[in-house]
Amino acid sequence: MNLATYLDRRRRMVERALERYLPIVGDHAPTLVQAMRHSLLGGGKRLRPILALATADVLGGELRAVMPFACALEMLHTYSLIHDDLPAMDDDDLRRGRPTCHVVFGEAIAILAGDALLTEAFRVMAAAALDNGASKSRALRAINEIADAAGKRGMVSGQVADLEAERHEPDLATVEFIHVRKTGALLLASVRAGALLSGAGARALRHLTRYGECLGLAFQIADDILDAEAPSRVTGKRTGRDQALHKMTFPAVMGLPAAKERARDLLAQSVAELKPFGRRAEPLRRIAAYVVERAATV
Repeated sequence: MNLATYLDRRRRMVERALERYLPIVGDHAPTLVQAMRHSLLGGGKRLRPILALATADVLGGELRAVMPFACALEMLHTYSLIHDDLPAMDDDDLRRGRPTCHVVFGEAIAILAGDALLTEAFRVMAAAALDNGASKSRALRAINEIADAAGKRGMVSGQVADLEAERHEPDLATVEFIHVRKTGALLLASVRAGALLSGAGARALRHLTRYGECLGLAFQIADDILDAEAPSRVTGKRTGRDQALHKMTFPAVMGLPAAKERARDLLAQSVAELKPFGRRAEPLRRIAAYVVERAATV
């Protein structure tokens, strides 16, 4: 398979669905919607929704049933980016190669746009769960999975730990705690939600969970490497922001060569978990390789 073609086709599918969920016409708060759309529809890899859809493919799930949850995952991810870029947090003025939400609309509207995307994500999933054509029990399990990953035991706790770790001496246990929660949790939830919505059995869910865990950590290690080495035209962000903010990262703890080796080890582990699924899992294999190799080439 051609991964670039696959990713582009799925990205376009997701973006068409996001457009339907967040139209401009007829809305009573146009400034809010413009701010939401600025960040939600302003580019990006759409990795989380694509992971949910690709996992459904492995198990023969219906993409129509998974798509609302895939879009909700992207809304949650985007809300976290809006808030992460705020002056009170990482104070970044560039995201996906464009001015960040608070630079364009001001801090207050950016905060509210993030709040609205967070809420809208759960409205979209709840509406899907209420749909007569959806399996309510599967949908509720997926909602619970995503909520757990996004909240105080997942992404938000990782963000807090990330802020508290600034200017502290880097150590491996802390950096893993941060990355597993701040980034890894929502990536893992993307895989598990796609699996749950597709009726995964216990054995399949174990393998896919381990795949998602390894992929999530490898993704953040690759991001750390890119932040340290890649130019803004590659990352869409300011180069060296982690170092400037004294962030606790894998390169800071291990050095760049060891961080790259750890990412490769995690890639091997993630791919090994896909063996039981045969050729059906090829998109997930290729995505894992892409996640790691994008950092190996800078």
